[in-house]
Amino acid sequence: MKSKFYTLKGYKLKERNDITESMEDYIEMIYRKVKNKSDITVKEIAIFLNVKASSVSKMANRLKELNLIEFEKYGKIKLNKNGINLGKYLLWRHNILKKFFKLINKKNYNLEQVEKIEHFVDYVTVNNINQLNKKISKTIF
Repeated sequence: MKSKFYTLKGYKLKERNDITESMEDYIEMIYRKVKNKSDITVKEIAIFLNVKASSVSKMANRLKELNLIEFEKYGKIKLNKNGINLGKYLLWRHNILKKFFKLINKKNYNLEQVEKIEHFVDYVTVNNINQLNKKISKTIF
């Protein structure tokens, strides 16, 4: 009989998701920074994510292939409709988890912890955490 358990890598392989955790980080950051403007430069993203500009360019080409952004070499990066929708979701997910950790850790949370965990929580779970946040907030405040 086959076990239901896998290693972390095994679960990732089982999912076969085209969007990696790094891609999610890039889309979330681009969305954060372009919510109030139309585009962002490779250099700006490199600064915000503490990576090299060459890494941003490589990732931008991959995100363009996945139809999430518009990007020309050495140019500006713009989210298209697919990228905006994904970016909204990723930032929503991040903010829900951030609030949850602030609530359970008495308003003190660890950004690194949220950044690591957010990639492994599905929509249903995030939505349930959001509902729990609302209930906890009502009882605390």
